[in-house]
Amino acid sequence: MSRLASLPEVHPTTRDLLDYIEASPTPHHCVEESARRLREAGFAELSERERWSIEPGRGYFLRRGGTLLAFRAGKKPAAEAGFRVLGAHTDSPNLRVKPRADVTHQGYLQLGVEVYGGALTFTWLDRDLGLAGRVFLAGAEPGKAEARLVAIRRPLLRIPSLAIHLDREVLTKGLVLNSQRHLPPILGLEPAIPLRELLAEELGVEPDRVLSWDLSLMDVQPPAIGGLRGEFVFAPRLDNQASCHAALSALLRAGAADATQVVCLYDHEEVGSGSAAGAAGSAAEDLLRRLAESEGPGAAPGSLPRAIARSFQVSADMAHAVHPNYDDRHEPHHRPRLNGGPVIKINAQQRYATDAEGEALFEALCREVDVPCQRFVIRTDLQCGSTIGPISAARLGIRTVDVGNPMLSMHSIREQAGAHDPERMVAVMARFLVADGM
Repeated sequence: MSRLASLPEVHPTTRDLLDYIEASPTPHHCVEESARRLREAGFAELSERERWSIEPGRGYFLRRGGTLLAFRAGKKPAAEAGFRVLGAHTDSPNLRVKPRADVTHQGYLQLGVEVYGGALTFTWLDRDLGLAGRVFLAGAEPGKAEARLVAIRRPLLRIPSLAIHLDREVLTKGLVLNSQRHLPPILGLEPAIPLRELLAEELGVEPDRVLSWDLSLMDVQPPAIGGLRGEFVFAPRLDNQASCHAALSALLRAGAADATQVVCLYDHEEVGSGSAAGAAGSAAEDLLRRLAESEGPGAAPGSLPRAIARSFQVSADMAHAVHPNYDDRHEPHHRPRLNGGPVIKINAQQRYATDAEGEALFEALCREVDVPCQRFVIRTDLQCGSTIGPISAARLGIRTVDVGNPMLSMHSIREQAGAHDPERMVAVMARFLVADGM
């Protein structure tokens, strides 16, 4: 049962979003939860190593590390109807555990960590932290390794702040954290218990079977609805699991259409997407090529360029809502508000992939489903962030619009968004997936 069962005023889509985030403390858990939902809806899992037999109108998915690609084959060949692509990313800024993690200092047992992405590291102080990720175990056969997911959701770790009595200047000079010295969390007191033994106990295996890990610290406080009238969402990883949830929900809600519907949930966006599983890698291009040229309905050699010319992509990543205490950091005429509807993100330097055509298309889709629409442009004297939009648009050659729901506290351990916006984004995305003639 959902933790929010006592809050009937919460929209079912928002309630489901919080359950999705709670189940997804890392990109690998996010992929597993997405795969579970797809299987329950009748989608079949594919292996990239095998030949495929794709049926029109049926759903499929595949995984590549922390990336998941899902699609529903179109009623028509891709060369005739194109692709409708929804893109998002599964990763969030956090603290990752180092390979040789055990640290003992002044009688404390700590873990060595490094910063992943542009985390607001000060927000990780004085929090009850768990540990989650993927662990590789020695397999039954020589040279084989078994991947297992782990999530220790109890208060296991803490990064304590320094008492003001020992640093009076923090009030005048601000908090300055050295990532190497000040971020290792405390796990316990000596005598030390190696991390390998802790993981082995959690997984019910012998310690010598633990070969390696891909682990992150996580906030153990569950997502929640907040605000005077329940108008806010307080949760970790809204950037960008909220967009993953919206894209996945839209795919499951939409029926089959002439175009092939594709959802790409990429890993490694927060560190530039330059990996085999990232948007700059070949995963999406490999999929579209197979569907257009060899293994999709009506596939024929050389069909991919024709399919691309008939395709469109919505790249979804969370957007910056205006902050009441820092409204001067926003461009005066582009100040998105929480619960004001999806935001079209525009940048003249192509940090977002939106052009006038994409802006018009998304605005029209919003009007069709009676959803309000906002726009964000960064202040001209500030540097703009980016998304998977320009990366995947350049890699695939697909016309792209960058959008996202508005939020506050982006890249904090705990973020804030509007409780009414999730359903609006799902509604627009679902309409996009069945749109013809783009």
